[in-house]
Amino acid sequence: MPRLQQAGTSRPRTATVLGALLAFAALILGAPGAAAAPAQGASAAAPAAPVAAQPGTAPSSVAGKTYVIGTDTTFAPFEFRDAGGDLTGIDMDIIRTIAKNQGFSVEIKSLGFNAALQALSSNQVDGVIAGMSITEPRKQIYDFSDPYFESGVQMAVAKNNTDIKGYEDLKGKTVTAKTGSEGETFAKSIAGKYGFTVKSLDQSATMYELVKSGNAVAVFDDYPVLAYGISQNNGLKSVTEKEKGGSYGFAVNKGRNPELLKAFNTGLADLKSSGEYQKILDKYLKDPTQATSSSFWDLLANSFPALMKGLGNTVLVTAISFVLAMLIGLFMGFFKISTSVILRGIATTFVNIFRGTPLLVWAFFFYFGIPQLTGQPIDIWVAAVLTLSLNSAAYITEIVRGSIQSVDPGQLEASRSLGLGYAKSMQKVVVPQAFKIMTPSLINQLIIMLKDSSLLLAIGFAELLYQGQQIYAGNFRITETLLIVAVLYFVVIMLLTRLANFADKRFNK
Repeated sequence: MPRLQQAGTSRPRTATVLGALLAFAALILGAPGAAAAPAQGASAAAPAAPVAAQPGTAPSSVAGKTYVIGTDTTFAPFEFRDAGGDLTGIDMDIIRTIAKNQGFSVEIKSLGFNAALQALSSNQVDGVIAGMSITEPRKQIYDFSDPYFESGVQMAVAKNNTDIKGYEDLKGKTVTAKTGSEGETFAKSIAGKYGFTVKSLDQSATMYELVKSGNAVAVFDDYPVLAYGISQNNGLKSVTEKEKGGSYGFAVNKGRNPELLKAFNTGLADLKSSGEYQKILDKYLKDPTQATSSSFWDLLANSFPALMKGLGNTVLVTAISFVLAMLIGLFMGFFKISTSVILRGIATTFVNIFRGTPLLVWAFFFYFGIPQLTGQPIDIWVAAVLTLSLNSAAYITEIVRGSIQSVDPGQLEASRSLGLGYAKSMQKVVVPQAFKIMTPSLINQLIIMLKDSSLLLAIGFAELLYQGQQIYAGNFRITETLLIVAVLYFVVIMLLTRLANFADKRFNK
């Protein structure tokens, strides 16, 4: 399309472009509306409340300090959320009890196993406790505590499966195991011998659904995790004896936080000698609470508070990101129609970078990559807003550019011939028409941004889908939980669409 230019001259200059920019900003910001700010002290990763420190046998190096601990999201009975939405499990009870015993406090961040390890490597957390097996490769990267649990592996199949009774029945079949777990290591070690394929997934609940759906015939998992899931009616049954596994340990970065590691070992020894350690294991393994059947409406009532919290975070991060994306996209859109080669180059480079790379890559870069490069941690809200706003700003840039260039160039020429300056002509003639043209596309981009916010669960941001994931990790009712999440997304998007269409009709008559 032709660039809009001043009639009878080779300009506009950069100054007039910036003048038009400011005029457009005044037009946009003059419309009614308000952007919400995040609540003071809100935690995106939904960490459990810090455990109060209790002075006692603590070394002076940890007494009174608060350490951020990363953990998995779906590894019951080691870490999962109870009916009230609180993070609980063997790992959680152990780390909190040791913290009390040793006089320090902990803030738990439920991130997912892989994300927790990345957070540890980027110093976003001080330590990780997530049913993590102590292996030689990991010992090259992390320092481990004394083992706090001796694991093992079992194989399970769907409850109605009568064909698979042992490893010899797996030939030519596909099985599943959790990424980085003892189950995955064992399954891959015997896959060649018995002729089956291993498909690795990130969540136990997802693995179980894969088996129940028939897309995998069996699952290899750590025996306490599998036993707990079966007790919660996950639809599986174990068909093999427990195989010898490895040991679980608490991990810190190599050479960092040695005082925390020492305090953990001291506290663990105290727990074992006092009998408290065995009480924690018995609570979840000896006689786990059997799941009672409940209706869909019971599930909805129990999960609704947590889902509403996630929905609130989803809407808030979308609103903040959209305002920022509009401002960036506005400037870059005007840069793209400038006659300045430098300004056009800046805008084109910006669009190519953020439109040409996956959103999830930037989420990981902002939350895990930048701290590794700078040595400074980044708040998860900042990482989330940067990810969504910069990605959407690249698309909004093209929306702004295309809308302005869609206005008949004769409109600008006619305005200039009547004596109006370039900036005034843009403000009074071109921009109002362009804004009407771009409004439907901006509404569509807002809806896309709201749905894209679900990808932030990968870095532990507590949005709506993340909360749904936390819920089904404990009750194994994946289909019903995701149905509720889908309905909530649908309702919010429909309301948002109607509101945006009303605003479009109201201001673009």
